[in-house]
Amino acid sequence: MAVTATKLLKPLIPASVLSRCSNPASLLFNHKPSFISSAAAKMATSEADTKPTPSKVKIIDSHLHVWASPEEAADKFPYFPGQEPTLPGHVDFLLQCMEEAGVDGALIVQPINHKFDHSLVTSVLKKYPSKFVGCCLANPAEDGIGIKQLEQLILKDGFRAVRFNPYLWPSGQQMTNEVGKAMFSKGGELGVPVGFMCMKGLNLHISEIEELCTEFPSTTVLLDHLAFCKPPSNDEESLAFSNLLKLSRFPQVYVKFSALFRVSRMPFPYQDLSSPLSQVVSSFGANRVMWGSDFPYVVPECGYKGGREAASLITNEVPLSPSELEWIMGGTIMQLFQDQWL
Repeated sequence: MAVTATKLLKPLIPASVLSRCSNPASLLFNHKPSFISSAAAKMATSEADTKPTPSKVKIIDSHLHVWASPEEAADKFPYFPGQEPTLPGHVDFLLQCMEEAGVDGALIVQPINHKFDHSLVTSVLKKYPSKFVGCCLANPAEDGIGIKQLEQLILKDGFRAVRFNPYLWPSGQQMTNEVGKAMFSKGGELGVPVGFMCMKGLNLHISEIEELCTEFPSTTVLLDHLAFCKPPSNDEESLAFSNLLKLSRFPQVYVKFSALFRVSRMPFPYQDLSSPLSQVVSSFGANRVMWGSDFPYVVPECGYKGGREAASLITNEVPLSPSELEWIMGGTIMQLFQDQWL
């Protein structure tokens, strides 16, 4: 049953997660807001290991969400009908989690809970301009209104990336339709990376991604959550992971090592991801891979701080050099948004 914006939601958060937060009361939802060859791949990895990383590398979260508290939703930032959240995701809670985990900044991805209403995230970006970068959500409506909306969000509201959710495209249409290509091209024109959310599997969308990358090589691409590739356990999953690695032939493609709890088959600390990460780094180079938490969904899984700790444990298993680790934990995304998080 749909829950109205004014109704108080009671998220089910385990005691183990509450213990990871110094102020468990803040979890209550009624908180008031205050394709390169193998030789080239080795060269890319070697370059990432030896090339100086960006100065003053910080820990930057490449993928998380924020949404309104119920009070904010009732006041001026309403949820999209049917998309009322079941977890707290207000910015005060996020800032507390980031401070506890020693994370310096983040890329905020527009949540489906507000769909194409970007006013809440815009307000957060304006309030914390040195802390956050915004990734808007592409509107693939057939009338093409999303193209103009994208321009406005980038040029007027300050968003610096855009997410393509293929499941929002009109029925029977693909991201390579006229509107999709126009928005993807616009991303390259404006210097805005395009993120792909392949939640139902990379194999469903690989041809679209390859076509867009081939036709518009100046548009940077971010693959969310390892392109939703789990450690392969059958032929279909092996094909998906192989397709992910082959995308490294496009120099514009970057991979988010994010939402580890979504792509692992094991409980925290998700150590079955060490082999996939090793292969991704070998193919793309560490300077095209970036860590992300997927806050707030990570909180009931292992806590925000636990999400960062899991990444450290996995990277130690690979193992990665100190330079490669710096790229993944902040250097890569700082390179993409060079005037941010200084």
